[in-house]
Amino acid sequence: MDASPILFVLNQAGLDTAEDVAKRFSTARIHGLAGRVPTADTQFNETIEHLQLLFKAGHPIVGFCASGILIRALAPILEDKRTEPPVIAVSEDGSSIVPLLGGHRGANELARILAKSLRGHAAITTAGDTKLGLALDVPPKGWHLANPEDAKPVMAELLSGATVKIEGHAEWLAQANLNQSDDAAISLTATEKPVEGGPTRLVYHPRKYAVGVGCARYCEPRELIDLVETQLSEAGIAKGAVACVATIDLKADETAVGELAAHLGVPLRVYSAVELQRETPRLKNPSNVVFKEVGCHGVSEGASLAASGSFGSLVVEKQKTENATCAIARAPQPIDPENVGRARGHLSVIGIGPGKDDWRTPEATKLLSEASDVVGYSLYLDIVEQHITGKKHHNFPLGAEEDRVRFALEEAGKGKNVALISSGDAGIYAMGALVYELLHRNEEFGGVSDAAKRVSVTNAPGISALQACSARIGAPLGHDFCAISLSDLLTPWEAIEARLKAAAEGDFVIAFYNPVSKRRRTQLAAARDILLEHRPPTTPVVLGVNLGRPEETLRVTTLEALTVDEVDMLTTVLVGSSNTRAIMKGDGSIFVYTPRGYAKRIDAPKPTNTEELPEPEEADENQ
Repeated sequence: MDASPILFVLNQAGLDTAEDVAKRFSTARIHGLAGRVPTADTQFNETIEHLQLLFKAGHPIVGFCASGILIRALAPILEDKRTEPPVIAVSEDGSSIVPLLGGHRGANELARILAKSLRGHAAITTAGDTKLGLALDVPPKGWHLANPEDAKPVMAELLSGATVKIEGHAEWLAQANLNQSDDAAISLTATEKPVEGGPTRLVYHPRKYAVGVGCARYCEPRELIDLVETQLSEAGIAKGAVACVATIDLKADETAVGELAAHLGVPLRVYSAVELQRETPRLKNPSNVVFKEVGCHGVSEGASLAASGSFGSLVVEKQKTENATCAIARAPQPIDPENVGRARGHLSVIGIGPGKDDWRTPEATKLLSEASDVVGYSLYLDIVEQHITGKKHHNFPLGAEEDRVRFALEEAGKGKNVALISSGDAGIYAMGALVYELLHRNEEFGGVSDAAKRVSVTNAPGISALQACSARIGAPLGHDFCAISLSDLLTPWEAIEARLKAAAEGDFVIAFYNPVSKRRRTQLAAARDILLEHRPPTTPVVLGVNLGRPEETLRVTTLEALTVDEVDMLTTVLVGSSNTRAIMKGDGSIFVYTPRGYAKRIDAPKPTNTEELPEPEEADENQ
């Protein structure tokens, strides 16, 4: 996961040490408790909530505080140690560094680095590291443990003094501090073959094989998976020894290819026809038919050879079924999939909400942390600055929406993991619709390139301004409502006017987006006049500005009193229906709500004890 480390500080005593660390790690950012750490890059008010937010987003956390604070905050949300980020506690003077979580996922290594730079002591507590010099459950890069569920009992036996037998060759096992014996009951096996492991035998596979595939459009995934599994089995190759699935870029979005990669648990890497054509001299089954169709003389053989490198060789020539082909190549050393071909490319369309960290979903924050490139309007990038440190930023001015979306898709089409950032929810008056419109259009009619069309897309929902405004003031959206943009830049005013009249006649609560701008000063007044024809002048109107940000303001007025001068581009306007109520509380504050019709139940005569209770009308809670 590409997430920047967070230096978590609660007071001035820890700040000096954190600043020392920050100078040595360019992507690290200091998060400090508001009121105590005024110079922090980011300030927070709620310690536990902020720690949990960072942890769920995948950020490595270095806490300059008592380890108990970190433990108590994160213990309730721990789920899977294989996917969670490392957490380290550092004493405020930097003398003690304790990896608390993720020791084998980077915490031990980071603790050692911190100890060296701070001249402190790394208190490594994972027994495998201290006694054996290795972590049996996390083999080195390029190796795969076939039976991780058996690592714990094997480790326990070895730590208790049991001897071990090493089968096969693995330099990292040979160099470990293991008590070896040829007649040991426990064995560690390094092999490319599909050997069965167990509670006394851990099996490690070097990932030296690249599976090249091709298939007809809409090939059944099962057909391709069965073909590959058959060839692996017949060749005596363990699935865990496969490093990647490779194919031509034209098949990057082919469901069968994607499902095969997922089935094997390895990355999908793609090549252009030009790149695959360079492998022609090494092909065993070059095909002019394939060349005529896609521009290279072999897809499966060419892709497997390209991924296995210059010294790789075919161990399974092209095999085929009615709709799929497969070939397997072996490299002399484990293959690093990140350095062969390119990825399919991914675009995350992320709604960051109105601005408040607590209002952003963990999924959105996680996707931000995983992206290599972030694209957005500069204000939105500033809002999430703490989560995109170290990533490539692509700032676009307000008004350049099409350029922004097109750029994001084309960059993803190059194999990158790109985050396109919108405020609120990306699917509500934001970039989401434009993403799909450009994907839908042919390139000659203004759409994006074929490479961009083949990227995978994830939508992360966000809290839209209308939801935030409603929640802040009460429940004005408690009954039927609609949203209307008053901007006539993309929609003719006549159409907007027709929708306003329909919404007014339907007595909907209305959320106005884009109510005014420096140039558009008449639409809001026109909308107000239309609504006044159908609802009382006293209809409550809620004006929310900069919702979720420090400068947030919230005000309630009436439809009759609403003027354009009290609204700007950052204002969310909620106009109540004829039933919406604005109520002043004892402390002088106001809440606004729109009743759903519960009054008929609340006010209805209550049955006596001797009367039978009526049947419920229907379930009306479909949230």
